[in-house]
Amino acid sequence: MPLMNTPARTRAQAWEQISEASALRTLNSFAVHLIGIPSAEELFWYVAQNVVGRLNFIDCVIYQVNDEQSELRQVAAWGEKNPYGRNIINPLVIPLGRGITGQVAKTNKALIVDDLLQDQNYIPDTQIARSEICVPVVCQGRVVGIIDSEHPSPNAFGPAELEILNTVAAMTGAKLELLAETKRSAQRYQDLVASHAHLTQEITARKALELKLFEARRLEGLGRLTGKFAHEFNNILTVICGNIELLEGRSNSAEGARFLEDAKVAAARGSRLIRGLLAFAQRARLDPVKMDINTVIVEFCAAYQTECSVMIETDLAHDIWPIGVDQAGIETLIHNLVENARDATLAGGKVRIVTQNVFHGYSGTLNSDVDLAPGNYVRITVSDTGPGIPESRLAQIFDPFFTTKPIGAGTGLGLAIVKGFAQQSGGVVTCTSQLGLGSSFQVDLPAVTDVESRSLAKRGVYEPFGG
Repeated sequence: MPLMNTPARTRAQAWEQISEASALRTLNSFAVHLIGIPSAEELFWYVAQNVVGRLNFIDCVIYQVNDEQSELRQVAAWGEKNPYGRNIINPLVIPLGRGITGQVAKTNKALIVDDLLQDQNYIPDTQIARSEICVPVVCQGRVVGIIDSEHPSPNAFGPAELEILNTVAAMTGAKLELLAETKRSAQRYQDLVASHAHLTQEITARKALELKLFEARRLEGLGRLTGKFAHEFNNILTVICGNIELLEGRSNSAEGARFLEDAKVAAARGSRLIRGLLAFAQRARLDPVKMDINTVIVEFCAAYQTECSVMIETDLAHDIWPIGVDQAGIETLIHNLVENARDATLAGGKVRIVTQNVFHGYSGTLNSDVDLAPGNYVRITVSDTGPGIPESRLAQIFDPFFTTKPIGAGTGLGLAIVKGFAQQSGGVVTCTSQLGLGSSFQVDLPAVTDVESRSLAKRGVYEPFGG
């Protein structure tokens, strides 16, 4: 006969007959298995079924107190009150302070009721009990749960049962505290990982910003130096060209005329070099004109294709927006990009020119040292099927006088002129490249709105497009 089914008058004697070693084995087993229990839910079920259920209590209900300390919810049970194994149907919810379990949770004091029929706090269940024992589970000084057991006979519980349930509750509370600390440690680790990632991101962004600032200052210094040099050298060329013209009128020999022609060619080359330097330094004089970029490209290709050794393909948007740029500058930009693509393309390859409308918002994705204003832009893309540009050289390709061509085959100013003109026109140029697949240069120039068209037309800068 189970201990709790014995008459009350013989309960004390019967309890003394229970093997103390058996109870200790149950508690020792509980202590051993505690370390491997992974969650509070698993812990509550283990306590109800494998601890209290083996200590000769005829039933056990475990309640958990919510975080707001406002109510208890049934989370585990053993005995006749749990006929569904580990699945509680309609778990009982008790407000804090109500009933016997609510009072114990509120006062944090264990309680034995010898006769429930005489206790006004008793909330009758479907099966009326006569006695009850209820102990709190405490974690970090706060009641987090209740272990409760009832019996159909009065006076069924005494100091021995209270002592053993208090021991179980203390062990349960210690495990809950360990689980909470494990959760806090995991959260601290996650917070540390997130903080480290955030710090790494900030350091990376700061380094990128510092590099961007350094590059901008470097180019600004180089631009100032280049612009000053170009202006001074242009003055010298003016004197040289003027004297050549004077000498042409006084030279009577064919040999002298040939020498003067060579000097004129060299002077003209120097003049083009100066214009390129001024374009790179963004100090060239620009006269913006509203135009259809597709028309400029079609006319360029018609004139250039005859002298080009590679095929030029075009894919021009039919609804392309007009742009307002310097006519000579945009023609030089296209010429330099196509020349660069042609030189990079191997025999049998092709150069492709694409135009499209794009919009840049406040969070632009272009990797550029120029911050574009939000708005509509026209993109000109010139691609080649050459060997591509190594990543280590991508940062240098727009520098003036940087070239991979043999000496005398180029000045190294073509891409520098493109960048300078694009930036001076309010746009940007970028490059993407893959080894073995070729390179692609994208130039984004601001589209012209109707308001901007009328504003420029009033200043007599250009005739309105289509007018």
